[in-house]
Amino acid sequence: MTNKLLECIEIESSEGVEYSVIWLHGLGASGHDFEPIVPELKLLNRPGVRFIFPHAPLKSITINAGATMRAWFDITSLDFNSREQDDAGILESVGAVNELIENEIQRGIAAENIVLAGFSQGGAVALQAGLTSHHKLAGILALSTYLPMYPEAVEQIGEDKLTLPIFMAHGKFDDVIQIAVAERSRDALLARGAALEWNSYDMAHSVSADEVVDMAVWFKRLFGM
Repeated sequence: MTNKLLECIEIESSEGVEYSVIWLHGLGASGHDFEPIVPELKLLNRPGVRFIFPHAPLKSITINAGATMRAWFDITSLDFNSREQDDAGILESVGAVNELIENEIQRGIAAENIVLAGFSQGGAVALQAGLTSHHKLAGILALSTYLPMYPEAVEQIGEDKLTLPIFMAHGKFDDVIQIAVAERSRDALLARGAALEWNSYDMAHSVSADEVVDMAVWFKRLFGM
């Protein structure tokens, strides 16, 4: 657990904020990475939405020869079948996200009006945090990512989390997190009965225009727009 809130960028779609979206960037990026997506979603003026883009802490990343960059956890290999998962780093970031959630609640946003979103390793943290939070949130947006939970932990996801709307999207040609890895997470969640919407696109490890359109539809449905 961290002792202070992560540094964040905030954008409010309009006055009268009723919803918050906490959006986690990928490895080596920053909170600025997804700033441009806010206008692209073309959300209506009501209800107002506060987008929060935190900067991940600086960490030494094994796969990048120990170079220091913004990251939610360490990565030792792109081979998901053999690599050792940084459980401690994931849990530390989940704790930091939980603090952001609590801060939004203190600012007057109901827990059920808070969305967790993330890309790549940010999406992995968003999925894990949303499915293990003691709050019932509004939903989880998980882009080009996977669920880092072990199978036995998936089986223990609370019944209240199974109705949590989850939007998972992945590129068919992703060579960083292969689509098969995401599909395993998708299948495990669906087998548990999760309310998951799956989308795949003709792209690599990135975000496409069609994906943004589908995200916008999902957000508007979630926000009652």
